[in-house]
Amino acid sequence: MKKWVSFPVLFLWGTALVFPSILTNSNQSAQYFRLLSRNPSTDIDAVYYNPAGLTKLANGWHFSLSNQTIFQEKKIDNAFPLLNNGKYTGKTTVPFFPNVYAVYKKDRLALSLGFGPNSGGGSADYSRGLPSFETAIASLPVLLTSMGIPTTQYAADIAFKGSSVFLGFQANASYALSDVISVAAGIRYIQAKNTYEGAIKNIRINASIPPYINPTAQLISAAQFFTQIGQPALAMSVGDKTVDAEQTGTGWTPILSLNLSPIDGLNISAKYEFITKLELLNNTAKDDTGMFPDGLKTNRDIPAILSLGVSYALTPRWRALVSFNQFFDKNVNWDGQEKLINKYTYELSIGTDFDLSDMLTISAGYLRTQFGLSKDYQTDLGFELSADSVALGARLKLGKLDLDLGGLYTFYKDDKITLQSPIFGAYSESYKKTNVGFAVGLGYHF
Repeated sequence: MKKWVSFPVLFLWGTALVFPSILTNSNQSAQYFRLLSRNPSTDIDAVYYNPAGLTKLANGWHFSLSNQTIFQEKKIDNAFPLLNNGKYTGKTTVPFFPNVYAVYKKDRLALSLGFGPNSGGGSADYSRGLPSFETAIASLPVLLTSMGIPTTQYAADIAFKGSSVFLGFQANASYALSDVISVAAGIRYIQAKNTYEGAIKNIRINASIPPYINPTAQLISAAQFFTQIGQPALAMSVGDKTVDAEQTGTGWTPILSLNLSPIDGLNISAKYEFITKLELLNNTAKDDTGMFPDGLKTNRDIPAILSLGVSYALTPRWRALVSFNQFFDKNVNWDGQEKLINKYTYELSIGTDFDLSDMLTISAGYLRTQFGLSKDYQTDLGFELSADSVALGARLKLGKLDLDLGGLYTFYKDDKITLQSPIFGAYSESYKKTNVGFAVGLGYHF
């Protein structure tokens, strides 16, 4: 047998974590799904979008319950030349994404409560794992062949699933200083949870050392092969690896809001959400990779947000709305990852609705989401894509009950990065997304 030439123990797991989305979730009501522009809202979803605007509601109690159903695919194409198949798809189905609001309005004062998934990156289930998990395994045949052990094939069972949900519980007090100016102050309690489940199992290679080991060159256990040739460190590196971990943390978001109604039909809003200091704690059941040491703390602040909005009644039945959100994500503490952001993220949207009758309103909207990320930010474990979204919907008014229906579709701008292999040089990795969602909401006023 040829003398074994040692090489470094393989890292068979990615070195980055799946982070929550860089973007705070703006989809916080069924009305949003039919308009995409809600910052100047004076309806019940102003609990989230424009707390100062709640003083425009009629005296009494107002309640709202809505749910969103979201379908998303994340596609990664990796051009590493040794992969069996460089296409990876992560699928997400979110059947329940609830928002609950309650308001009590009396003359100039409005008190309100709200609940919803305020931030987080949702979830993704990659049934074939991710390229960063597989490229080291795919290199085994070439490395072994270069050392005089003919190897042409590999196989492995790889899977990964990650989720990220930050639940928000909000309370506001709103007061009308006059018929023109209203102000509000609020606080939001954030309960954050990320989960990571994954495994790399049953790594196999068709390495052959006739007539002693696997003379027929069938796929056999890589760990067993390395054990047989007296390489226990390599056998350990290609053994089964499992991760079952979660990260949890809590934070507080102070909120200030201003609403102006200078003339009939015109409404102007401004809201500032302060930065949410957030520290996540690892709660690890199993980690064969060393990525999630139990008890380790990491920083994942939610950025401060400036939200502006204008609505105008073009006619008694026709209204237009414009919204703008600036996310100050360069100013957060993400343990250094924030340095990979070149420009602040922003959203710009327009919406319109028209009363076909006293009972039925139809609506449409458009939203642009623009990220300013460096190429180094993007990885297969977590990437963001600028996007354009369109929405359609309707509201049915049935006395004290409102029914909102909406649907949206998002067109993402594909992105591509260049990676380096010490053996094969540069190769590309591209990212794509698709997203469609539907929402239904009920509002009740008395």
